[in-house]
Amino acid sequence: MASLGRYRTGWLTGGAHLVILWIAAGTESRAAWPFALAAMAVVSFFAWAANYRRYRQVQDLPTSKIASAAQGYVELYGRSAHIPGNPVSAPCSGLPCCWWSYRIERKTNDNKWIEEDCGESVAHFLLIDETGECVISPDGAEVIYARKSVWTRDVKRYTEWLLLPDGPLYAVGDFRTTGGSDLQLDENRDIGELLAEWKKDSRELLARFDGDESGDIDLKEWEQARLEARREVQQRHAELRATPGLNMLSKPADGRVYILAAGLPATIGRRFAFWSSIHLVFMFVAVAASVMLFRS
Repeated sequence: MASLGRYRTGWLTGGAHLVILWIAAGTESRAAWPFALAAMAVVSFFAWAANYRRYRQVQDLPTSKIASAAQGYVELYGRSAHIPGNPVSAPCSGLPCCWWSYRIERKTNDNKWIEEDCGESVAHFLLIDETGECVISPDGAEVIYARKSVWTRDVKRYTEWLLLPDGPLYAVGDFRTTGGSDLQLDENRDIGELLAEWKKDSRELLARFDGDESGDIDLKEWEQARLEARREVQQRHAELRATPGLNMLSKPADGRVYILAAGLPATIGRRFAFWSSIHLVFMFVAVAASVMLFRS
């Protein structure tokens, strides 16, 4: 299942067409080609729509600064970095990185490569701009990597995709801040919980609030305890709100695209525009060729 993350966007750049061509060629039948071209036209239609959707998303969504980003679906741009104390290394090459994906293939006796192992990182890392930092959860993201390496060792072939630290990082996803000045706190609930905690230690409660030393907390003394609890809760809340909030970007729950890319926003936009145009042209060519073969 780990390999799905690497393959889920391959069809956007024509990967599915190669599979269809391989199947059609394997049949060694001329009658299969009209159907293969028709299937490729269908794939190109959906790939065109998906690439165009991403292109419009990149073009239309303004880039936000982390410190002033609204809660919800945003576009961020900065540099990638490790979370302090939590370095990430690629499992095959051992190179330091922020995100990795790999595939290991084994060569069979008939010179074919068979996938033996694969994996994809879900460890969090940081996107940093001049206003702050945001924790990135790569789980479920479409990752446009910065570096791809392929090497062979004995009968095994290793392929590795990496997002490198201190490189440009473009991200579109669901932005949320926990803590800080926007932290939602329930004062009355916290007062009640604090008083309930005090009640567990009756000796300490009497020592603090039994002013007349009657051995019991009367209504007046209980009101004094409530006022003290309110002051403590308000002080705690003020300290929590003064603490900088934790920003996090993750996959949107509503199904909108989640993109992490090593590049400038304009470059990423041009990439999607290019593949959108390629698939649109190929769709019409494949339809025309399929019709001609059906008629011949």
